[in-house]
Amino acid sequence: MKSLQTKENLGLIEVVKYNPMWPKIFQDEAAKIKEALGNNCLAIHHIGSTSVPGLAAKPIIDILPVVINLKDVDASNINMQKLGYEIKGEYGFMLRRFFIKENAFHVHVFEQGNPEIDRHLRFRNWMINNLEDRDAYAFLKEKLAEKYSNDRTSYCFGKDEFVANIDEKAGWHGIRIVKALTDNEWSTLKQFREKYFHENFQKSDPHTGLFDDPTHVHLVVLKKTDIIGYAHVQLCPDGKAVIHFIFINEKNQKQNFGSELLIFIEKWLRSRDFKTLYSKISPETFEFLKKHGFSDMQLNITEGNNKERFIGKSLI
Repeated sequence: MKSLQTKENLGLIEVVKYNPMWPKIFQDEAAKIKEALGNNCLAIHHIGSTSVPGLAAKPIIDILPVVINLKDVDASNINMQKLGYEIKGEYGFMLRRFFIKENAFHVHVFEQGNPEIDRHLRFRNWMINNLEDRDAYAFLKEKLAEKYSNDRTSYCFGKDEFVANIDEKAGWHGIRIVKALTDNEWSTLKQFREKYFHENFQKSDPHTGLFDDPTHVHLVVLKKTDIIGYAHVQLCPDGKAVIHFIFINEKNQKQNFGSELLIFIEKWLRSRDFKTLYSKISPETFEFLKKHGFSDMQLNITEGNNKERFIGKSLI
């Protein structure tokens, strides 16, 4: 599942038969993690394939602690290190804290209310109660492990369509917002941009040189495996950020997805101590942003025409 990995390879992929000791191993480790995270931790869930009785899996226990405040998890890093964990931060997945221990435990910490919690639990519970899907998933993973034994990224992406279909069966119908990673995600967001600049300004995208700039974040909105939206956010000095582009596909508009995307961006920026969010004034987004608390603000940025008008809002 894309939510659990990035492009970095975390070792040889090995899928083994279900181990009936996995629940006990989870319980013992979860008790230690609960103590390490302290009162900030509300609950700890066993997720992933090792949480499904009878399902073949990589012998890595996936653990999902739910916390009151995600930022406060960073204060517990020293406690997690004492348990033998590597501190990975977001590790490619926004609004998460990720820890690894000896390639035996992966800990995915989310703040209460994050829809990823519900998605993971629905997936787990569906697989526990639907043996045909469980066995189909085991077969798929074994084939992918054979094909991509040294390529964890391809192994994970090979499961995406199956996982998305189970999410829907299990009653999870939300969207997922992730940093652009795959070739398809980059290709699609570039198509969105080209269409926008061609239709509104009769020119090609003038900002293609920013795709590799780490201060420019490119987010895609996924509905199942379909890319239905995109946002481009620039991270500036002094706690400022700028939305250069926010877009939801026409057929997916008027379903509140644009608001979900904007709220997600604001929450992520707050988690990184950004204080103000700006956007250039455009006919396409002005009313939408005003509805979400934006108003006229001045901003000077070094690139582009700094005489353009901006609207913005405080994130404090």
